[in-house]
Amino acid sequence: MKYQLIPIAIFFASICVPVCLALWVRYQRKGRRTPLTVQLLRSPGESLSRQLEEISEELDFHFAFFTLMPLLCFSSYLSMRYLGNQKVSWVASMIPYAAFMIYFSFKFSTLMKKRNSLRLGLDCERAVGQELNQLMLDGYRVYHDFPAENFNIDHIVIGANGVFAVETKGRAKPVKGDVKITYDGQGLQFPTHYEREPFEQAKRQADWFAKWLTSAVGAEVAVKPVLVFPGWYIERKKPGLLIYNGKSPRPVYINAGSPVLSAEMIQRIAHQVEQRCRDVEPVAYQKLKSKG
Repeated sequence: MKYQLIPIAIFFASICVPVCLALWVRYQRKGRRTPLTVQLLRSPGESLSRQLEEISEELDFHFAFFTLMPLLCFSSYLSMRYLGNQKVSWVASMIPYAAFMIYFSFKFSTLMKKRNSLRLGLDCERAVGQELNQLMLDGYRVYHDFPAENFNIDHIVIGANGVFAVETKGRAKPVKGDVKITYDGQGLQFPTHYEREPFEQAKRQADWFAKWLTSAVGAEVAVKPVLVFPGWYIERKKPGLLIYNGKSPRPVYINAGSPVLSAEMIQRIAHQVEQRCRDVEPVAYQKLKSKG
């Protein structure tokens, strides 16, 4: 009889051993803390990076399920047979396994597609963010992934000639054929379809940010929307929204208008933006509670 429960014992051991190791590593970290005393600024694609971490955790769970479910079902079947229930059918025991596999396979494929889309968005936001950081050499203030109300603004650029709310859109290009986006003043014509939502989204976010800044600094602040499609060729048929392909941002922003903000107002705006963007907790060790 003592050999009849071996399959189930093996299954639970495969779970308990990694959990015990994780608890031991966590125990060893006690008594130490991070040397950082302030929260960090948000990086380009911070929100997307967090979403990717959550999806990766879900995928890890599904992958573990795929790995352990056959062993669990087979162990349960053998254990019931050993315990004397000879009426247990192998086919019947496979029905719940098949149902779970179908459900989790659907979830797995859905998460994989979403992760691929987020990865493209993250790559594009990082690329645009790295280019925008070069503007700091010209005296601009640049912030990334500004947290708003139920959405985020990918990049904020602040300079003497104004404040810019930058929305980055990652769009995969075809391997062959046309890679041009045509802006007609109202929307964007891609090689295979027409989009108006990115254009409207950029304007909505700039309007919201202008109202928030006006309230935060106590003076009216205008915000210019900017739309970026990294890697695409942009053709502008009509003036209007600032739109470009992410490369060489200096002419786009430096030539966007004459100076309208004083150094004192730039500092006030940057202070408010930075306070909102500095919310990233250090990930190593525990959060610093007090000085010492």
